[in-house]
Amino acid sequence: MAKIWNSVSKIVVAAQIKKFQTSQDFFRNYLPEYIQKKEMQLLVKKQNLDLKFNQLILPYEIKAHIDSSYVKESFEYAKKQIEGKYYWKERALKQTILRKQQMNTEQGNSLIQNLQRQFSEELKKNELKFYPENVEKDALTDYQTFYQMQKTNYDLKTKKQIDKFEHTVSKQKNSIEKKITQSQKKLELLGPKLRSFENAVGKYSEEINEKVVLKLDHLSMHFGGLKAVDDLSFEVKKGEIFGLIGPNGAGKTTVFNCITRFYKPTHGTMIYRNHLNEAINLNDYKVHNVIKEGIVRTFQNVELIWELNVIENLLVAAHTKYQSGFFGHLFNSRLLRQEEIVMKKKAQKILEDLELANYQYFYPLGLPYGILKKVELARTLMVNPTLIILDEPAAGLNDTETVSLAKTIKKIQKDYHTTIFLVEHDMGLVMEICDTICAISFGKKLAIGTPSEIQKNKLVREAYLGGE
Repeated sequence: MAKIWNSVSKIVVAAQIKKFQTSQDFFRNYLPEYIQKKEMQLLVKKQNLDLKFNQLILPYEIKAHIDSSYVKESFEYAKKQIEGKYYWKERALKQTILRKQQMNTEQGNSLIQNLQRQFSEELKKNELKFYPENVEKDALTDYQTFYQMQKTNYDLKTKKQIDKFEHTVSKQKNSIEKKITQSQKKLELLGPKLRSFENAVGKYSEEINEKVVLKLDHLSMHFGGLKAVDDLSFEVKKGEIFGLIGPNGAGKTTVFNCITRFYKPTHGTMIYRNHLNEAINLNDYKVHNVIKEGIVRTFQNVELIWELNVIENLLVAAHTKYQSGFFGHLFNSRLLRQEEIVMKKKAQKILEDLELANYQYFYPLGLPYGILKKVELARTLMVNPTLIILDEPAAGLNDTETVSLAKTIKKIQKDYHTTIFLVEHDMGLVMEICDTICAISFGKKLAIGTPSEIQKNKLVREAYLGGE
């Protein structure tokens, strides 16, 4: 009974730790977005104040012959308005002349000349409006007096807006930093508590090396009399690109399906070190909970939502990272809106890193197949994975797309500090990017080692590469 209670308590504490870690990540990412948003609002308010100030002093500048930038802009704008109006008037008149065939050329030319004369007169009137020929008496004194009065008022309003901005940002910043500190304190308290439960329950830490992220121990998967995976054992180290190769029907995808819990193995254990550095047995988890432990995967065929654009496909993948629950989504709560800002920024950053930013508002249907494969890779990064499982990522790609994909996979491994476990038939790709390769045939392990060791292995050449 005590063991069951410890197990339940451990699960509760682990869930609390994940909640506080997610909360910390959210607030740290939201703060710069909040400040940027407030800065944009302040900029708009300052621009409005500038516009109002310029509009107030414009008549005084004109009377005093002050040729300011705003006078020039206002003059050019009014001139373009007049030119546009008479362009359409002249075009309409010419069409009227063409329709009325009884009107002779002389009458038509006379009407056009009259219109052009009106146009010139209005342009001249506009020029005199902004650049009068005579300076009014005391106009410069009036301008200087009015300018100083309005400038004082403008400076006060601007300072008020800046002070309000700084107060709001400082208040929000202190609030967020306080929440981060509180979360950190709770994590510091829960950490030892979790470790004490792990010791009481007898976890799997002793069964897996600290540098190993995944350990398969005597894994078997039988379908009736067919042994798809037969007593398979290997380890995947943290931060490496691990390749699983073998002929068609060797059981590679079955291994993936066992790891991600699509299949329940017949025998064997799968020990995985999650993002909390906790060693867990994947056999104890359901398929929909595996992603919460930091394991994500892609499939042989592209599995995107065709009705959503590229960035929306990425945002859908982040659903496990949202703190707002059902009612938050139902009523579009403030927390949900804040989370959406953070998640969208994160998605845009990932797309930029993978050179997909230009496609973020494109719909998948019609995009090149190589781009779709990259979008799938980008989608996996939305949940901060510890282990990414790629099922034949280069399938259907041409040589150029395969080279580009290899660079993308290496970039993800390096920049996002994640482990990549892939199945692939393209030996060029496997030998180029993998740090460790495991070769299997009929569900059994043939060899494991570096790419050069696998190439030299006699069993691999005979079973998979065709022998000598």
